[in-house]
Parts: sequence; structure tokens; C-alpha cells
Amino acid sequence: MLSLMVLAAVAGATPPPMTHYVGIANPWFRALPSHLPAGGYFELRNTGQWTANLTAVDSPACGMLMMHKSEQKSGMDTMTDVSSVEIPAGQTVKFAPGSYHLMCMEPGPTVKPGNSVPVTLKFSDGSAATVRFAVRTATGH
Repeated sequence: MLSLMVLAAVAGATPPPMTHYVGIANPWFRALPSHLPAGGYFELRNTGQWTANLTAVDSPACGMLMMHKSEQKSGMDTMTDVSSVEIPAGQTVKFAPGSYHLMCMEPGPTVKPGNSVPVTLKFSDGSAATVRFAVRTATGH
């Protein structure tokens, strides 16, 4: 009986904020010439026992910042907006060229190689984390 009560208590336990168990690694933007959009790349590492969901991104360095996913369908490269990205418990989701990525539309003057800019990642539980993204050249340096 006691083990059933403990199991019920664990099953109903409220998880901590997602920012407590989702780590953000290797954040950077690929700056392009002129006012072309900059791609944002990073890794989300879920060290918790609960699934996490990234639901929004924002940066004062971008006129608009969106989450996209590039993939190949029927021999064609496609890019679509995504409203959320699931990070399963114990998994890492990479935002990389040819996959999930951020698209910084109308990059501001601080989106220049050598700088870093703040990006706020917002999760489905209302928690948020602001990290600095290094700005690199089109070749990633």
C-alpha cells in the first residue's frame, strides 16, 4: 500500500522549470552580407526526466526571430516555420544547418562577426533563458 502511495506521489510530482534541466550549448549566428537573414544554431540538452518544449525565441538584435526546420522532401529542399520543438528527456536536439535553426530577419547593426547578441528561449511552462549568441562569418569563423 505504501509503495502505491509513493508511486502516485512521484507520478503526480510537478517538474521543475524547464530551464532547470534544459541546457543550451554552442550558441552562434551565421552573419551574411547586407541585410540578409542570419541563421542561428545551438544545442538543447535535456538532462531531466520530463519532455521539454521550446515554444518561442526573441532577440532585440533581430527585427523578427523565428524557428524553422529545413529538410528534404521528394528531392526538394524545404524550409518551414515551426511553432515548437520537443526535447525528449535525456536527449539533445541540435539546431544546425539543414535541420532546425533560428532565422534572424532584419538583423540589426550588432549582428556582425566578432560580436555577441542576446537571445531569449521560451519554454511551454513559461520559463525562459537568455543566452548570448556569438556572431560569426558566413564560413562559421
